[in-house]
Amino acid sequence: MSSVELTDTEHRYLERAVELAEEALRAGDEPFGSVLVSGDGRLLAEDRNRVRGLGDSTRHPEFELARWAAARLTASQRAAATVFTSGEHCPMCAAAHGWVGLGRIVYAHSADQLTQWLAEMGLPSSPVRPLPVREVVPDLVVRGPVPALADRLREMHRAAHAPTRGTP
Repeated sequence: MSSVELTDTEHRYLERAVELAEEALRAGDEPFGSVLVSGDGRLLAEDRNRVRGLGDSTRHPEFELARWAAARLTASQRAAATVFTSGEHCPMCAAAHGWVGLGRIVYAHSADQLTQWLAEMGLPSSPVRPLPVREVVPDLVVRGPVPALADRLREMHRAAHAPTRGTP
């Protein structure tokens, strides 16, 4: 797998997304986290996965950030923004990203990697067909995966799906 070159600032934002994924894992959720950064480099919003126990599997951080941006940013501000995220958007989140008109995405692990990790653990794949973001939003600038961070996230996903994992 080729390495994606990130600036120090981009790496810090992607690292923050991974920290949010760790926070989600500690809260008993699947490890996904995302941050929204303005075109001039300011952190605008962040969130983590919040699907566990709510009965609402749409509470993905990428979807929440798209909603946040739609309510608070102009179209040009949204287009200039970047979402840094632990995992490549699922089709639902990619569609929300595209419909709201957000700018580029930088992710640590791909949907293909996650699908492979789940298969290696003997777990079923997502109930929604995993698609690369560009298949949902063709003209979007997307960068990832980042191998060093993907390795950390693979271990988080293993921990999230460990048979002995208890509820916090």
